[in-house]
Parts: sequence; C-alpha cells; structure tokens
Amino acid sequence: MSTEDPPAPRSLAEALRGRDDASLAALLRRRPDLITPVPTDLTQLATRAGTRASVVRALERLDRFALQTAEALAVAGDPATYDELLGLMAGDTADEAVVRALPGAVAALREQALVWGADDRLRLVRTARELLSPSPQHPSPTGLGPSVQEATAGMSPGRIQEIVSAAGLPSTHDSVSAVAALTALFTHRRKMKALLAGAPADSLEVLDRLVWGPPYGQVTADPAPRLRWLLDRGLLLPTAPGTVVLPREVALHLRAGRAHRTPEPFPPAVEPAVTHRPQVVDTTAAGQAYTALATVEELLKDWDEGGPAVLRAGGLSVRDLKRTAVALDVSEPVAAFWVELAYAAGLIASDGEADERYAATPAYDEWRERPAADRWAHLAEAWLTATRTPGLVGGRDAKDRALSALGPGLDRSAAPEVRHRVLALLAALPQGCAPDAEALLGRLRWERPLRGAQGPQGPQGEGDLRSRLARWTLTEAELLGVTGRGALAAHGRALLGAAVAHRAQEEPEGPGDKLPVHHRPSAPAPLAPPEQAVATTAAARLLAPLLPEPLDHVLLQADLTAVAPGPLRRPLADVLGVLADVESKGGATVYRFTPASVRRALDAGRTASDLHAFLAEHSRTPVPQPLAYLIDDVARRHGHLRVGAASAYVRCDDDALLNEILADRRAAALRLRRLAPTVLAAQADPAALLEGLRAMGYAPAAESAEGDVLITRADAYRTPPRTAPEPVPDGPPVPDGTLLTAAIRAIRAGDLASTAPRKSADTAPLAPGELPRTSSSETLATMQAAVLTGEALWIGYVNAEGSASQRVIAPVRVEGGFVTAYDHTADEVRTFPLHRITGVAELADD
Repeated sequence: MSTEDPPAPRSLAEALRGRDDASLAALLRRRPDLITPVPTDLTQLATRAGTRASVVRALERLDRFALQTAEALAVAGDPATYDELLGLMAGDTADEAVVRALPGAVAALREQALVWGADDRLRLVRTARELLSPSPQHPSPTGLGPSVQEATAGMSPGRIQEIVSAAGLPSTHDSVSAVAALTALFTHRRKMKALLAGAPADSLEVLDRLVWGPPYGQVTADPAPRLRWLLDRGLLLPTAPGTVVLPREVALHLRAGRAHRTPEPFPPAVEPAVTHRPQVVDTTAAGQAYTALATVEELLKDWDEGGPAVLRAGGLSVRDLKRTAVALDVSEPVAAFWVELAYAAGLIASDGEADERYAATPAYDEWRERPAADRWAHLAEAWLTATRTPGLVGGRDAKDRALSALGPGLDRSAAPEVRHRVLALLAALPQGCAPDAEALLGRLRWERPLRGAQGPQGPQGEGDLRSRLARWTLTEAELLGVTGRGALAAHGRALLGAAVAHRAQEEPEGPGDKLPVHHRPSAPAPLAPPEQAVATTAAARLLAPLLPEPLDHVLLQADLTAVAPGPLRRPLADVLGVLADVESKGGATVYRFTPASVRRALDAGRTASDLHAFLAEHSRTPVPQPLAYLIDDVARRHGHLRVGAASAYVRCDDDALLNEILADRRAAALRLRRLAPTVLAAQADPAALLEGLRAMGYAPAAESAEGDVLITRADAYRTPPRTAPEPVPDGPPVPDGTLLTAAIRAIRAGDLASTAPRKSADTAPLAPGELPRTSSSETLATMQAAVLTGEALWIGYVNAEGSASQRVIAPVRVEGGFVTAYDHTADEVRTFPLHRITGVAELADD
C-alpha cells in the first residue's frame, strides 16, 4: 500500500479538483459570481476564478489582514513557502499575534481560490499578483519597489559589474550571476549590516525616507555624494532618467523583514463609549419611532392633493425640497431622508400623468389603517433593505450632475450590507451601550479596506463610501427609532433577526481571542426576505407596548384651540385635521379653529350640527361658546354664494350681496358682470373664482352642473397602484443550499466527462473543451458495441438550444435514431437523439 503524498497540483484547476464538496460549496458561497452561470467543469470554474472582474470583487471582500497577506505574497517569490510568507508578515521578531493569525488568513485566501498550492509552494492567482504587485504606475500598498532583478533588467553588464565590485563582491562572468550575488548580499542580514555600517549618516537618512514608501526618488545628472555612495553599491538603482528606486530586498532588510509597517491581524475592538439603562434606550427609541410615524404622515398629508412636480430628469427640485423641509420643520438633509424613506416603503410615487407630480399611493391608505407598531416595522424594513441613499442628496455624480431627492443616481448597492453590519456591531455590545463612532468606522474599514477606498474622489466623490454610509446609518437609525441615545434598542435587535443578534453578541473581539480572526465565523449576512419578514414582525411585537395608546378625546379651550394630550385615534385625527389647523406639535398637539378651517370641514360635507355633535362627543371639556359661535357663523354664510362652470358663474338669492361683490374693488381681477339679478358671470375658471371670493372674506360653495353642492376632500388624489422601488443588488445573490448542491453535482459530472481518459487513437488529441468528432456510421457502431459490452463512452452532445457539452454515458439500448443510456453527468437514465451526438470515443481501461 503506497504511503506517498498526492502530487502537488500544477494549476488552480487541479487544486480545485482535489477539493471536497464542502470546500467547493464554501468557495461558491463566498464568490457567487463564479456560479452565474454554472460552469461546465472545474477547468472553466478555475478560469472564471482567475478573471480580472472576479478577482477584483474577491479582493474587495477581504478584510485588512487577509489583504495584507495577499499583498505580501505578491512581493514574495512565485511560488513562495509558508516560512517566507511568515517572515514577510511577522518580520525578524516573529510577532506572536501575526504568527497566530496567519494560518487563518492563508486558509481564507485558499477558500476563495485566490491562493492555491501546498505550504511549500504557495501561489497567488496570477491576476491577483498583477493587481497587487508593485509597479511605477500602481505602487504596492506595502510601499515596496521592484526586486534587484527587476530593477536591473535594462542595465548594462558593465554597470552591473561596477556595482558588484563597489559592494565588495567578487566579479562574475555574466550579469545573471552578478544580479544573483547582489540579491544574496541584500538578503543576508549580517553582511547587509556590515555594508550599511560603513555608510555616511546622510546616506542612511535617504534610505530612511524611502524605506516605507514610496520607494522612488528624483536625482540630478550629477548626484550628491550621499546619493552617489548609495548608487555605486546598488542600494539605489536607476529606473528612468532622473529617477531612482530602493530595491525591494534592501527595503526589507531595513524593515527587519516586514512587508507592512503595521500588520493588523485582529480587528479593532468596538468598545462602549456611553452606557445607559436598557429601559431608557428602549423608551427613547420608541418615542422617536412615534415621531417618525407622525413625520411620515405629515409629509404624506401635505402631498395628499398632489405633491411637487417631477423634474424633467426625475426627482424633486431644490425649491420643493426646501418647502418640504419647512413644512416638516426639519433640515433639508433630514427632509430628504423622510421623502426617500416614504418612497422606499412604497407610500409615495409619481402619478405618471403628462403634468407629472408626486402623490401618495393607494398603499398609503392601507398603511394608515395598520397598528402603529406595524406601520413602524414597515418603514424600518424598507430602510434596512433599500439601496437608495438619501445622504447623497445635494451632491454630484461622476458627470457633475446634481443628485436630487427621489431622482436617479442615489442607489448604492453596498448600503443594505453596511446598515446591517453597523447594527450587528451595535448588537455585539451589551444592552444599553453606545459605541464611539470612530471606533466603529475603524472596524468597518478593517473588514473591507478596499471597498471603502474605491470611488471617484473630489468634493462629492465616493471615496471611503462605507464610512459615509456608516455615518448616515447611525444618524438614520436614531431618526427612525431603531436606536435610542446611540445604543441599539430591543426592537432594533429583533429587526436584525434573533440568530444574527445572538451571533453578533458571541463574536470574539481583539487579540485576546482563542482563535485567529479568520477561523471565526464570517460577519452575519443580511437576512433573506422570508427571514426578514419574521424578524420585522418580532420587532413590531416588542415595540408595540412602548408606543403611547391612541386617545379618543381632546381638550377644547376658550381661545379657539384644542389640545390633544397624545396621539389620537385615526377617525378623530382625520376629522380634526380637516376642522382645525395644527398650531404646534410635540408631546401634546395644539389645534386652532379658524373660519377657513371650519369652512374646509363644511366643504368636506359636514354640517354645523355634525360639527357640534362631533366636538361634544370627543371633548373632555365643554364646547366653548366662542367656538360654537364660530361654527354657526361660518355655516350660516357657507353656500350662500354658489360658483359653477360657465367659464364660471356666481349665483345668490340675495341680490344685495351680489351688488356688494360687484362694488368691491378687490373683485376687479375676477372680471364679473351681472347676467341676472341673482347671477354673476366671470371670465376666471371656477377654482380661481372660489379662491378669489374666499380671499375677499366670503364663504362660497362649488356646485355641479346639476346645481348640487360639490363636496371636496383633502385626500381625494392618489397615484395609480405603484410598487416600491426594487433594491439594486450588490452582485449575484448568495446561492442557497439546494442550488449549491445541484451546481456542484453538475460541475463534477462535467469535469468527469472532460477529464475521463480515452483510448488512444490515430487521430490527433483534442484541445481542452473540444468535442469528439466521428461520422454517423462510426457513432452508431460504437454505441451498438457498447450496449453489448456494457462499457461507458465519452460523447459530445448539442442540445435543442445549441448548447454543446461533454458527457460520459453507458448505452443501454439503440433504436429508432435514439440511444437510451445512463448519463453519469446527470446521474439518471436519459434518451439522446443520435443526430445531436457530434462524436464518440471509448474510455481507457482503469
């Protein structure tokens, strides 16, 4: 029995072929772009894993220490040994924390197919090496420059020999051995120490300035003596006229072998900055949640009759956003947040008319009828999963176009993941604890250093987008009532899902952990829609007891005001909102009754007796006499004048009142003239005539063509049914277990078909992926022979859609132009039309 180790893989495809199904599933889960579409075999999977787009995406999802490990491999030999990598990461002092964490980082890179090979032959995927290797155009994050061999590639042999001699090395017969000797000198700690011991002090200062990068410097045609000493010995090498570079080997000696100035093997801890009692946090967050509901309702009420116009390019104008901010009594950025939140929740949309405007959707009416906790949960879920980013409003896009609220260009696919991660970090703290914002941002930058750093720079650039998203998340979570006083509330934890919140609390922190960070479970991912729905319901259940109970009464006062000491029940709030104007908001809402507000209620179909009965029923105090007089006085005059459509007309049984209107100079703009003793005609439209007469102090009523009074309602306008905007996905979705199982099975079957050994033939060998080609008669004869012998065959097959594949089959029956066979690829018995089989070949004997 052989005890020899399996041969080392010669390619990434061979390395993947040696993995088990669990390892392949982990790869596809971490890099879901590799499974879209499902590769035909492991060779195609390896090819796809090495493409630039896929590698860039994988690098962006590495944490800082895994990325530092990949950067170190990019400046190491190819292949590199684990000991060489450890030296680059831990240095000559063998940093204990780095020593503990490095195996996990290498395992993480292997899992994502960015590194392959055994510990004695570690290879970074070629595309990743090209991206991370130092070059003049793209300096390495390590600050290292080219190696001696790379820097001397264009140097004359004579100059190389001069450097070797000046460095105290014996002359060689060729440049290759000279460069090798110089490299050996620079990598020998004791000899390099002796060489530098004789260096002038100002020459050492030059090396100190270049050692941590950038490694390039400028020199004149006649370098100073301190530079000349370094150039003569190859401690600085010319790369272009007037430019010199510090060789990588020299820099590593000066750094004590470390590729990075500060390796970060463990994430920075997110420590509590302030601690509150959990009950205080929950009640504060619940109060803000109630305020959030009131603010959204006020916004939608303001837009009930049709909101602002839609810009030609889409979105709200700056002027309309300012008006909305004034109406809500908030700043413009906060107004943009509420507008975008209502849009993400599907409560507002454009009406799609020729004169396009924003308005409430039919879903808003359904939302208003739900319990307060359920309404909040709907908003919170929409916020947590939305990719639209209100914080960008007021900025400019890559083409220097203004970004407006509700307009295009506000989607950021990373937003849901960042919001979820920020809340998960808050959930990892003890209840009632609020973190330091900078520590939290530092943790996020450690987890995704590349994703935070990318994006166009400038006044409104996307540099460090994750940090900006995290800051906005903290602010928005407080506005929405997910957090209270900076700490995550109980219903906020529930919004994450019980499993995620529990896992976040158990997540280890810092270098004192028992396991390296890469051996821990990865950060909790956002929940799938069904799981999120369950979590949202749980959050609403926790919030409900903390919200104030709606009241069925108000306190009427003699100064024509009513005080609502808390939230009002829906029917009472709706009627009172028409009958009176809101004067002040807060813990108690103050309403003021005015002639215009009473007229508004009468226009909505109420009578004076209805209003008296309504106030008497819902007031804990007697109806004040001034309020009763106000209602009776307005009702007595309401509808005395009638306005209809001619262009427009006014009719009244009291001709003296019409004479009064004609004599009023304020009526000149309406251009009225008498048609009959009780009828005036106007050139203005009915709406303008109504507004004009009301401005003059009258209380006209609109009437229909039949002469009936028209009842107007404030909430009459709605958009057609609209769906909430779909989030923009951040790449392909993570595959579930069923899809992974099916994909791995198909990949392995396709790999079996493509790698199955065939019997040698006189024909030339096929290129990888090429289908076998045989004539129809040869295909039929081989199939019939395989039915008799029971042997498996390798075939090329083109399906009805024209997709070609390779398969390994065991023919069972051949008749009527079809072959029935057991398909090892699909692990089932199938029937194949013979005319779709491109060719056939026998498999080699085991």
